[in-house]
Amino acid sequence: MNYLAESLSRAFFLILQLDQELISIILLSLRVSGSALLISAAIGLPLAALMAFGRFPLRGVFVNLLNTFMGLPPVVVGLLVYLLLSRSGPFGFLALLYTPSAMIIAQIILALPIVASLSHSALVSVDPIIRQVSTTLGATPFQVSLTVIREARYGIMSGMMAAFGRVMAEVGAILIVGGNIAGYTRVMTTTIALETDKGNFELALALGIILLAISMAINTGLSIFRRKGMTEL
Repeated sequence: MNYLAESLSRAFFLILQLDQELISIILLSLRVSGSALLISAAIGLPLAALMAFGRFPLRGVFVNLLNTFMGLPPVVVGLLVYLLLSRSGPFGFLALLYTPSAMIIAQIILALPIVASLSHSALVSVDPIIRQVSTTLGATPFQVSLTVIREARYGIMSGMMAAFGRVMAEVGAILIVGGNIAGYTRVMTTTIALETDKGNFELALALGIILLAISMAINTGLSIFRRKGMTEL
């Protein structure tokens, strides 16, 4: 019990003194996951709008695939990206394996289905009367789509925050493709796993506290967006 209390006190000391190793790991984690989220949003939001507003063959199949890919096992994603980026893989010439870029690619694959699927659900859940009224008032199809997107903005933001929470807490895929290299590809989750194995509980606990704080902030944001979305219905 005394050992746990001592480890916690040292962990809080690392946080309060802004330990450089701690800060660099946190910043890299935010950079990798933030980049993956932005790229996933840039691809996933237009894809969600296409599936919500478009009419094309096999649209339902694509929706089901996105819903299925939301539960992709991270280690499988890591293995796939590893095989693609390894020297013998089709993209080995890019030399991206064991770099932050490889970690971003793996996290994009995990985040994209979540952003696209939840955004699609938010768009199709908008009251059809809004489309009808917009069309009656003379709005173009593009303007109608923008109106629907505006109405679904809280659901879309909830989907993006859920995707961010997923990739921030991810360890399997980025450990495989990033290699957990100190000062280069070592992020919060991989560092926690490594330092725990080494018995360095101070740094692991400090990063765990930060990760829990980020998760709490994400969940709080999700609750706020959901409440706002419900009050506007």
